[in-house]
Amino acid sequence: MSGEISVNNLNVSYADKEVIKNVSFSFQTGKLIGIIGPNGAGKSTMIKAALGLISKKSGTITFEGKSLEAVRKKIAYVPQRSNIDWDFPIIVQDTVLLGTYPKLGVFHRPAKKEKLWAKECLEKVGMADFAKRQIGELSGGQQQRVFLARALAQEAEYFFLDEPFVGIDVSSEKVIIDILKELKAAGKTIFVVHHDLGKVEAYFDDLILLNGELVGAGPVREVFCNEKIQQAYQTSHIQLTGLGVGV
Repeated sequence: MSGEISVNNLNVSYADKEVIKNVSFSFQTGKLIGIIGPNGAGKSTMIKAALGLISKKSGTITFEGKSLEAVRKKIAYVPQRSNIDWDFPIIVQDTVLLGTYPKLGVFHRPAKKEKLWAKECLEKVGMADFAKRQIGELSGGQQQRVFLARALAQEAEYFFLDEPFVGIDVSSEKVIIDILKELKAAGKTIFVVHHDLGKVEAYFDDLILLNGELVGAGPVREVFCNEKIQQAYQTSHIQLTGLGVGV
């Protein structure tokens, strides 16, 4: 259906163990959507399976009525920092330049136009002064900014970020969330795997609450409640009022 991103009947198994079971949801485009749940809930697995980065047992994802393959060049994926080889011999500006490759095609290399655009994306995340640094020399927050700049360089319509705020400084987190909100205001759709329950209401429009199976999906005000959170985290000790947020 036009105007929606839909995941239907997603199932993922590892060594005959179900990790994601019968997950289905739909969201309007132009939203900032959080994905939360306890450790081991399958949040990262769900994103990677939906995007075809790992194998799945069943399930489909559609983007405004189009298949994954039809829109793949319009998708930007930012993996967890722990999944990136920070010793790889590449400097910051070349990392961001990689974001321009999907639109160039196989036999074309970035020209002056692409290099200027990559520089502009670096400036947007406040990392232009680090353009010549090797990525492994950066702090966690700086690394995350660089990979967001690479995503911006893709000029994508759909963004998927896996735990972008883990292990980074407060100023980097503010830079990143401000840019994500700007992208949303420009009509982009952003999915973010997130762990800090205290910032859910401030950051997101909609929410996916997961623990192997879908516990809730919809507007934050409907999903982010004590009953659903306690069901997902399988504990009565989490009280949202204690986090300084509503119930």
